[in-house]
Amino acid sequence: MTAVVRIALVAGEASGDLLGAHLIAALKSRLPDAVFYGIGGPRMQGQGMDCWWPMGKLSVMGYWDALKHYREIAGIRRKLKKRLLEQRPDIFIGIDAPDFNLDLEAGLKSAGIPTIHYVSPSIWAWRGKRIRKIARAVCRVLALFPMEPPLYHQAGIPVSYVGHPLADSIPLETSRQAVREKLALPRALPIFALLPGSRQGELGAMADTFVQTARLIRERYQPDAVFVVPLATRETRLQFEAAIHRCQAADIPFRLLFGHAQDAVGAADVALVASGTATLEAALIKRPMVITYKIAKFSYWLMKRMAYLPYVGLPNVLCGRFVVPEILQDEATPDNLAEALNKLYEDEEAATAIEAAFTDLHLQLRQNTAEKAAQAVIECLN
Repeated sequence: MTAVVRIALVAGEASGDLLGAHLIAALKSRLPDAVFYGIGGPRMQGQGMDCWWPMGKLSVMGYWDALKHYREIAGIRRKLKKRLLEQRPDIFIGIDAPDFNLDLEAGLKSAGIPTIHYVSPSIWAWRGKRIRKIARAVCRVLALFPMEPPLYHQAGIPVSYVGHPLADSIPLETSRQAVREKLALPRALPIFALLPGSRQGELGAMADTFVQTARLIRERYQPDAVFVVPLATRETRLQFEAAIHRCQAADIPFRLLFGHAQDAVGAADVALVASGTATLEAALIKRPMVITYKIAKFSYWLMKRMAYLPYVGLPNVLCGRFVVPEILQDEATPDNLAEALNKLYEDEEAATAIEAAFTDLHLQLRQNTAEKAAQAVIECLN
């Protein structure tokens, strides 16, 4: 190892930015002179990483979006690979974003640069030969979920199970009343959290459906039901406000938040969540939820054709069964969503069973992730 350790990283999503920031912080405590560069978001930059391109350039949604931006993204990867081969980091860590990172990792590994892929691609969810591609691309995989290491052991790929950082940061118990007090929400009324996604594409697909679902729920629990909607950016907030206006829903008591997704779920009796990392957050907070999603028809057709698990929501995948309902694509109508949410709200027995299943899951995933990941990186460096 050289005196100054150079670590290159690439993250393509907000969740990867969070993982990267925690990892950089843990590595800095062990390697105080290390330098970090590549592609990351504001959290990784906040830890001192030199970001060569904005992370948002890699953030695409579904196959159609990826095709539209293919040339630009491929150009970034080509320039990045050239620069990394010139500057030769001591190790490269690709954080999630497998469509971007695996090809890059394969090129770097063949040039003698050690490569780690942090967050296993969904080899447990898709048919195909991706695991062979991973074997060519990486020296080690850092896996977030407990069912993943056996699949890599079987394929002869070095792997470290590091758990999920959300399980470390979210407490084992979240007091509904304490969060309601924090957000100045009514203590005794039915509260529904609506999480329509963090990206503009997701809001474009889901915002109207979420607003119309809220109207139907409001009709059932008139005049009590309150709807808490955390939105990640100014742009997504404007999109949701436009949907409220379009659906003539100004009379519905929406409480829009900037961020605070975990607080929104913690305050709620039930949540409606667009599939993604937010579903795992809701599971770790142990609230009943309905998982929903809409993407381009071609992307959905392709996903259905490739997938072999009967569920897509992370909480159900991790528990190996339908703990909470999934209502997707054409089935995701306001009527169907409202009916499922009302049923969960009124079923205390189901809420208790869901809480028990998600408590078991939380304990499995709580592994002190950043420290375990940093230790695996140090081992690869040595």
